[in-house]
Amino acid sequence: MSDGAEMTTCEIARLGLRGDGVSLNGVVVPGALPGETVRAVPEEGTRPPRARLDAVLAASPDRIAPFCPYFGTCGGCAIQHLAPAPYAEWKRDLVVGALARAGIEAPVAPLLDAHGAGRRRITLHVRAGEGGHPPKGGPQAGFMAARSHALVAIDHCPITEPALHRAPEVARAVSRPLGGGGGKPLDVQVTATANGLDVDIRGHGPASDRARQALVLLAGELDLARLSLHGEVLIVRRPPEIPVGRSRLVPPAGGFLQATAEGEATLARLVVEGVAKAKRVVDLFSGAGAFSLSLAEGHTVHAVEGEDGALKALDRAFRETPGLRTVTTERRDLFRRPLLAPELDRHDAIVFDPPRAGAESQSARIAESKVPVVVGVSCDAGSFARDAALLVRGGYRLEAVTPVDQFRHSPHVEIVGVFRRPGKKR
Repeated sequence: MSDGAEMTTCEIARLGLRGDGVSLNGVVVPGALPGETVRAVPEEGTRPPRARLDAVLAASPDRIAPFCPYFGTCGGCAIQHLAPAPYAEWKRDLVVGALARAGIEAPVAPLLDAHGAGRRRITLHVRAGEGGHPPKGGPQAGFMAARSHALVAIDHCPITEPALHRAPEVARAVSRPLGGGGGKPLDVQVTATANGLDVDIRGHGPASDRARQALVLLAGELDLARLSLHGEVLIVRRPPEIPVGRSRLVPPAGGFLQATAEGEATLARLVVEGVAKAKRVVDLFSGAGAFSLSLAEGHTVHAVEGEDGALKALDRAFRETPGLRTVTTERRDLFRRPLLAPELDRHDAIVFDPPRAGAESQSARIAESKVPVVVGVSCDAGSFARDAALLVRGGYRLEAVTPVDQFRHSPHVEIVGVFRRPGKKR
């Protein structure tokens, strides 16, 4: 209900890039849907102009009830209130629109749902309780409110795998030997693995011997597979294994991992299908080998990555998996030293999966190469379109684009694009 602030009535025309309603006159109204008439409270000094949703006066037939009690307060999910079919079309349109803005025409497949059992990794923020010395109520764990540094404490996150439902309890517990988030706010990354929870604590800095000993004991009490502090392993009770094809990967503590198991499997399948019959594949920004290990079941792979821990994890998984083709690794900062065309031309196919910012420098070098097929993977439509434009200007044709939804209810979409030089056979 209104708190007495000035009101405005808005006709919502479309969904914006972040899942917010956008009115006919350009006002951004989070929580509103296209076709709705809403009453909203304008926010001062915002560009573009924003307004807080006060009431839906005429609801869209596509509006559904959010399933999470924290939706609208927690900043994690953007759009739980839209029916599945228009939601899928909106996500696909994020990719279509980004390509159009880059001047690229390409067939874009329908959105593939890759949520599976849910998110297998979350990062929880831990803060001290309110007031007093020590703070009352103990530490709180949760996510940040939308466009805010305020903590929204949660009991569990419904979009995660069931194994992660106790993650807030774990985060609160491991924070206590470190001051409960009172001195320095903590970030606790919790990953569901085949052998239990893998927990990495960030934000505290060096810990005393007493605190470290207490954390080791807590790992046993909480039945954690592994516990680390800023990537430094304190204890491994069981290897935190992640199945990747036929392999069992133990990622470095706090290292990158695809958001869902189904998402990783879907992306790997599309990558393998994209390189088709290529014999020699170079996997750029390989990480710990989510694609390299699957590719190695039928291809010779050269994996290039800047993080030493990720490459060591990949090499170990490769050596412990019988029946794979050869996998070689190279540590290299591809942002500062991208592979050049003569290095790329030693291979029959290129796979690249950079961070959200994309791979502009590396894409420019790929565009100069003669490699017949390139498979690009991205979690950002804008940077994917920018990198794709470089390849297209270099003579490649973007022949297939598949949007993959492993970040359900968020404005993020994973993309797999297959590029080919005209006249080159698979």
